[in-house]
Amino acid sequence: MVFSSRIIALLLATCIAVVTTAFLSLFPEVTSTALIVAFLISFSCSYILGFIALEFLIFREINKIYDLFDKLRKKELKTIEKNKSNPLNPLKKINEEIFSYATLKQKEIDELKKLEAFRKEFIADVSHELKTPIFAAQGFVHTLLDGAVKDKTVRTKFLKKAAKSLDGLDILVQDLLTLSQIETGDIKMHFEHFDIKSLTEEVFDQLENKAEKKDINLRFEKGTPTEVMVYGDWQRINQVMTNLISNAIKYSSEGSKVTVSFKVLKSQVLITVADNGDGIPKEDIGRIFERFYRVDKSRSREKGGTGLGLAIVKHIMEGHNSRVDVKSKLGHGSEFSFRLTSGEDEAHFAE
Repeated sequence: MVFSSRIIALLLATCIAVVTTAFLSLFPEVTSTALIVAFLISFSCSYILGFIALEFLIFREINKIYDLFDKLRKKELKTIEKNKSNPLNPLKKINEEIFSYATLKQKEIDELKKLEAFRKEFIADVSHELKTPIFAAQGFVHTLLDGAVKDKTVRTKFLKKAAKSLDGLDILVQDLLTLSQIETGDIKMHFEHFDIKSLTEEVFDQLENKAEKKDINLRFEKGTPTEVMVYGDWQRINQVMTNLISNAIKYSSEGSKVTVSFKVLKSQVLITVADNGDGIPKEDIGRIFERFYRVDKSRSREKGGTGLGLAIVKHIMEGHNSRVDVKSKLGHGSEFSFRLTSGEDEAHFAE
């Protein structure tokens, strides 16, 4: 038998009315009419009060709980909405706990879906990036095996191209390992005081040939101090500056300039790398630090690179309790900036 608030209220009201009438009947002076009136009044009042209490304080809330459980079972968590319970409701706490549980599970499901989509995209990107240099080297080697090896000129040319493809593959694998090690914490940061201007000069020297090929001027902003001391991991910051300056050269037009500036603040140093390149579309700025993400895939592949540089930069800066900010305007270039703790005030940095 399925009980409802009406049936239970009816049974309770009948019992109360019968007991009340039986008690009054014990008194001889109470007439039959009075007994009937007493029965009707006690029955009506008991039924109304019982029905309201059962329906609005218990049964409706229990039905809401069953509805939540049903949606949980069917995994329809997105359709769950928070119900406003009566403050006097004894089941209010249970209802809120179930809603909180359902909300938490929905967040976990959404996060798992994002991770799954990211995993699929990452595997596809890695496969594509590995395939390009492998197929290129494979093609050159097979051409040589098919007879071209006898021609000394062709042999040297093809071996150089195969070696270049394999070098690119090695860089890609190294970047993947570096990124993985940083994320898992296998690479520990080694903090020390150093002159970031001197570090940047070394990066300029390393990238000088690359800049000269495009007639790009690598320079410091006017008024830059002779020494800018910071507190961080020298090797990793060198990696950051190399990536940012190399990208600035790569995406700048011929005859332009790449400018590095240092702004010494109270307890930090703001480092900025600016170029006069093509700029980055507004809708792409939020994604350029994703692995293998390229604003213009076809042109980016022509320019080389693994597509992991900015992802590595992002993780290195997170290891320094900092982040990279980007300002860019199409046709007017881009600015990449980040902050490091001043070398004179490392106490502000929490390792």
